[in-house]
Amino acid sequence: MQNHIKFKHSGLLALGVVFTLVFLVLTRSSVCGQTRDDYNLPNIDLSHWKVTLPIGKPVEVSPPEILDYANNEVVKPYMYNDSTDGSLVFYAIPGATTSNTKYSRSELREQMTPGSNSVNWTFEQGGRMKGTLAVSEISKQANGKFDRTIIMQIHGRLSNQQKELIGQKDNNAPPILKIYWHNGYVRVKTKVLKDINGAGKQILGKEAWGDDKGYNFPEYVGNKPFTLEVIVTKGRMEVILNEKTSKVYQSIHMRKWGIFENYFKAGNYLQSKDPSAFAKVKYYALEVDHSEVNVAEKTKKRKKD
Repeated sequence: MQNHIKFKHSGLLALGVVFTLVFLVLTRSSVCGQTRDDYNLPNIDLSHWKVTLPIGKPVEVSPPEILDYANNEVVKPYMYNDSTDGSLVFYAIPGATTSNTKYSRSELREQMTPGSNSVNWTFEQGGRMKGTLAVSEISKQANGKFDRTIIMQIHGRLSNQQKELIGQKDNNAPPILKIYWHNGYVRVKTKVLKDINGAGKQILGKEAWGDDKGYNFPEYVGNKPFTLEVIVTKGRMEVILNEKTSKVYQSIHMRKWGIFENYFKAGNYLQSKDPSAFAKVKYYALEVDHSEVNVAEKTKKRKKD
């Protein structure tokens, strides 16, 4: 009889635990407003990207480690999934900076050979980057205006031979393209030669290049998702917003930029050192293509349109 009572009590206890667990799961689903069926993950291939974070010296995570970003405790505060809308979030605050820079970032850097920065591409080889993204949150300055962040870049790079030729310690070259989120608009900045007659060794140094006046796309994007596409071919660079409005750069500056190697960047490069500044940039899709046929066909189609 005593054994029977113990078994009965144990059975009731086990049943109570099951009901409690079910209740907690249902309650959590109700509070979060989300079930397993509406749990979305970003469809972005990170096998050819490394990420730089605004911490450490700074911290950089390359393939294959970056593929497990969702379980990396160091990465998760600054690069993580938002399952409510299927985005990959890049969160940036003022913090650690890379060499030759003064701002911090949570930003991807293209690696054509996973884990290596040494293999890059030229304008003659061509490239295309397309992303759907949103600047969902960003801090305001004391004057009430929003801070700025860079959401896409094409960065130049010196080959080892070029670096030695001009006596530079690193391979750093200027960015030929910086795309900003600026007060709800997309703003494009590029580089121009200070002396258009310069050539060869004369144009390898950063001091040979200055900033252009910049271009603002007229469409207001605010905090909603939008699509950006960058297409590069020999002597030509095009930036397209929402597949309908484009800005084409096709000049002597673009032709002479062909001397450099390049790589794409995407993410959140916050342009503020204010301790209270922050930004969240969400990427819903991101793709890169260096197939000569695909890039050429895309450029040809754009010219016809």
